[in-house]
Amino acid sequence: MLYGPRGEREIPVAKHLEVVTHDATPPVWAALRNQAEHAAKAEPALASLLNAVILSHDNLADALTFQLARKLGDQEMRAMTAREFAAEAFDSDPSLVAAAEADLMAVFERDPATKGYVQPFLFFKGFLALQTHRVSHWLWSQGRETLAFYLQSRASEVFQVDINPAARIGQGVFIDHGTGIVIGETAVVGDDVSMLHGVTLGGTGAERGDRHPKIGKGVLLGAGAKVLGNIMIGDYAKIASGSVVLKPVPPHCTAAGVPARIVNCPTCDEPARTMDHTLADVVYDYVI
Repeated sequence: MLYGPRGEREIPVAKHLEVVTHDATPPVWAALRNQAEHAAKAEPALASLLNAVILSHDNLADALTFQLARKLGDQEMRAMTAREFAAEAFDSDPSLVAAAEADLMAVFERDPATKGYVQPFLFFKGFLALQTHRVSHWLWSQGRETLAFYLQSRASEVFQVDINPAARIGQGVFIDHGTGIVIGETAVVGDDVSMLHGVTLGGTGAERGDRHPKIGKGVLLGAGAKVLGNIMIGDYAKIASGSVVLKPVPPHCTAAGVPARIVNCPTCDEPARTMDHTLADVVYDYVI
């Protein structure tokens, strides 16, 4: 669930940034447990870890709170304390669990290096950082801003992903690799977006107010892409790796370059799902 600036639940400001409700069905949890059981038999050295994080729990929410607490707990905040407020968030807003399930499915569907759900659940910092943000965003929406910023800080330290607690992020989002991701306070990320390492959704200066990008549904943000300012990236657009985007990008278009320009319209139907980073249809007037 996304929350507005005063904590009220709301749909993102742009009409096409609608949040799709994903049914939190048991099969994903059943598949995760089944894969964990097979992994424990195949690799006994990890059996204890798999049992503690996955197999000893009754549902996805319980396992996820344990995993986040295990990763985020430190000398200042014990893992048990971190687990308590993560559990509070999931109990209060079941859509957070549905979002985690959709995110887990997105990783499996879009990352060819992923063999199942166990890998991202245990090891992928992009997935874990995003679930940490969902908890911190819930805390922020409840007026518990200091604790929310504490979680942001821990996620930045542990996962190298820096997402402001106020940022609003949809479901089915895939953060690949994760290192160096920065998402600013007033940014909005729609459903089914894919982004790679080094992406920045930032401002253009020291101005206050609504100053960060709005990313539409199904957008693909390539590695190292920088989108700056309160601009709209339309549904199913593609931002090429290493681009610096300073102006709005229409839906189903590709932007590339520094500064970025529109190089292809329309792009493929669902670039975030196909993860197609090529610019095969672009005609270049120069060669480096």
